[in-house]
Amino acid sequence: MSETNEQTTLFAAVDALLEEAAAQDGLPHPDERKRLREAAGLSQDQIAKALSVRRETVTSWETGRTAPRPPKRAAYARLLEGLAALHPAPAAGINAVNAEPPTAPAAAPTVNAVNAPTAPTVNAVNAEPAPAPTPAPAPSPTVNAVNAVPAQPPTTPRRPPRRPTPAPAPLEGHGPLAVLDGTGQAHAAGGLLLPHPTSDLPALVAWALGPDADLRAPRLHHNGRDGDPLLVLTAPAAEQFGLPLALEDRRALRLPDNHPVIKQLTKAKWQLTRRGFGPWPRIYRPASPTTGRQCVQLAVLPWGALDPRAWGEDTADLPAPELAELLTTYAARVLTPRGSTAVTGLELMTALRPPTRAARNPQTGTWESAPVPGSLTRPVDPAPPEAPDEHPVVAALYPRAHQRTPDEVLDEEAYDWIRDPELLTDAECARTHAVGIDVNMAFAAAANRLTVGIGPAVHTTAPRFDPKLPGCWLADLSSLTLDPRLPSPFTPHGKPPTGPAWYATPTLAYAQELGHEVRPAEAWTRPDNGPYLDAWYTRLRDAYMATMADLGISPSLTESEFLTAMTTYKENAPHTSTAVLSAIKSTVKGGIGKLRERPQGAAYRPGEAWPALERPTWRPDIRAAVISTARVNMHRKMRKLATEAGLHPIAVLSDCAVYLSDGPGPLDFLPHTPEGKPLPGGFRLGVSPGMVKHEGTQPLLWAVQLLDQHLNPARHIKGHDAAADGE
Repeated sequence: MSETNEQTTLFAAVDALLEEAAAQDGLPHPDERKRLREAAGLSQDQIAKALSVRRETVTSWETGRTAPRPPKRAAYARLLEGLAALHPAPAAGINAVNAEPPTAPAAAPTVNAVNAPTAPTVNAVNAEPAPAPTPAPAPSPTVNAVNAVPAQPPTTPRRPPRRPTPAPAPLEGHGPLAVLDGTGQAHAAGGLLLPHPTSDLPALVAWALGPDADLRAPRLHHNGRDGDPLLVLTAPAAEQFGLPLALEDRRALRLPDNHPVIKQLTKAKWQLTRRGFGPWPRIYRPASPTTGRQCVQLAVLPWGALDPRAWGEDTADLPAPELAELLTTYAARVLTPRGSTAVTGLELMTALRPPTRAARNPQTGTWESAPVPGSLTRPVDPAPPEAPDEHPVVAALYPRAHQRTPDEVLDEEAYDWIRDPELLTDAECARTHAVGIDVNMAFAAAANRLTVGIGPAVHTTAPRFDPKLPGCWLADLSSLTLDPRLPSPFTPHGKPPTGPAWYATPTLAYAQELGHEVRPAEAWTRPDNGPYLDAWYTRLRDAYMATMADLGISPSLTESEFLTAMTTYKENAPHTSTAVLSAIKSTVKGGIGKLRERPQGAAYRPGEAWPALERPTWRPDIRAAVISTARVNMHRKMRKLATEAGLHPIAVLSDCAVYLSDGPGPLDFLPHTPEGKPLPGGFRLGVSPGMVKHEGTQPLLWAVQLLDQHLNPARHIKGHDAAADGE
């Protein structure tokens, strides 16, 4: 078993124990239980039905005559906790959810400070730290191994005179992360300054997990786990803890195993994940029932932790307070960064749909780890057509130098197509501009309501095509005749297929929509399926829309207002908002790309397995389904403009299409109904995912010259190489 899988198994086992321990958690006073139910407008019958008890039992709980017993107690406590978050207790009292003392004689151990005792407040989840709280006594070194490293004398956190704009969502504790500037102060959300140990890295890690730091990130799913604290090290902070400003190993991007900092961590019984100490090291101790999860994520800025292609230029060089606000905003809307935006995009899928949950074994009565329905719970092999060339499945079927043909490999990629210049009409050549339009969050929009495979693929021959069944199908679409002024919807290069080829379900379903009689010769389908990416899409959509609203761009704008706002928002927008927007977009594309992560490193040999294959989220079939859907959505809109308005693109690159126009903007060529509404089924200008924005404009002659040189105008319509810039 790999280190990563062993750690995941241990964490799942500990989660099950914690769930069992939750059965002993304290409940609010009986009067508060009744208040919470009535405030939510729930009846005792509803509560009884949900918990599989009689109504009289709920009455007894609310009058205090009886108390719930396991396993009902844990479920009832969770219900009351959720209701308390929606309907906080009046300001006159302490948060009533924790009013009744726990039945266990000893307090639960602190796990990442989530259960750390705090001063009484109305609602500890949303409470602002007091300007000058009374310092708490230092915890005993023997209570919790997290606090075993001697800490600096407790110091009261202080705030600077001027506070930056607060984070957009309520935060727990001091927020999910802190930025260290090398002065002994950590910058957290809302301008909060936290003193931290400076002696060595093990002491810093222990501090990050303790109540003085109080760094918390609540779980996104009740079966998930709370996020790990993130410490962002600027260059001065990295030097302060003995880290070099540049990594000598530029290939592996990690510290050597004999570096003094790694020796310090090893001596203090901290461990590193298999990827070692690089720009995003994860430092942990194996989970146990007594200590729970102990894990801290670092981001080392001088080593390139914040890729400028994802976060924007100069983001890593921002002052620590601004960087803390920027990263906290991203963490609150998306997820606390756990690596590159691509890694975070993949981690977000797991955070929203955890693979396991705590479940009671009906035969033994003990709690154990069980799969979560609808989640990716274990690694599965790809179907041979879905596997990349390096995969062991392919190595077992073909010689090493074999180039797979379309009937041997699934090739679902984004568009890169240009029209034959010979097909330009005289009317098109009389126009003056080439105008690019770009689909907002195209891959995210494609993931919305998309049914994808959950379990392994099943092979069948001569199957009947089912457009609702995810998988890949071998079919011949070469007989389907389409307008040559449009790219073929069946290939990424836009040229018509010439024979049998493998297609993902959305592509073949579109062929059926176009009137083609689909008769697959064979298929690899996944009967176990579901809308795995729905929650992922929703969270990223909401993050994107909230950030666009920060920039003054909302769905209420008219088309003209939207175009104007998109032209001017960068002039006055704070760097933090534009950087968050860039990171959200990169999270979408990178997360989808990570579903088919290729092997990395000079030591890899073709045909060998690589670490990414051990993840349940290594799923090239899901990536193929998303890209197929995005390409089909793009073609459907282009076909609508062609049939209804006689408009045909001259180039397409991924989610950008270039049209010839008599004017410099999208409104100069996008068709509208007599009532002034956008053409139904075509491209619509607006901020929402799936709608389009103005990508760029160039002269007609410029575009024609690129076509003559077999270059794609969509790649350069903004005046630079969009693909090279990560767009």
